[in-house]
Amino acid sequence: MAAKILANVIVAGSVILGRSLAQAYRQALANASKSRVAQETIQNTIREGSKVMTEQEARHILGVSEGTAWEEISKKYDTLFERNAKNGSFYIQSKVHRAKECLEPVY
Repeated sequence: MAAKILANVIVAGSVILGRSLAQAYRQALANASKSRVAQETIQNTIREGSKVMTEQEARHILGVSEGTAWEEISKKYDTLFERNAKNGSFYIQSKVHRAKECLEPVY
């Protein structure tokens, strides 16, 4: 009987805590938007998201060296892209695509 009461107290307490955290988060967002902090954060996120990939990073992602022929780079790209298209990660697939885009002007 005591275990059931204790379980009910824990569940009720966690529900109350969850609601209060959600309300505090909403209030923090409202306060941030009033003080322009949210707008600055969004602008910083946009700037960070548009970083250009370096040639060295692109080579590392595709697993090729500086002397590698374009045909081999293309084969590596196709292999990695297809693997991640079937049962991989969209993030990795996009990184592989950006790496190929970065190396195209070099060749």
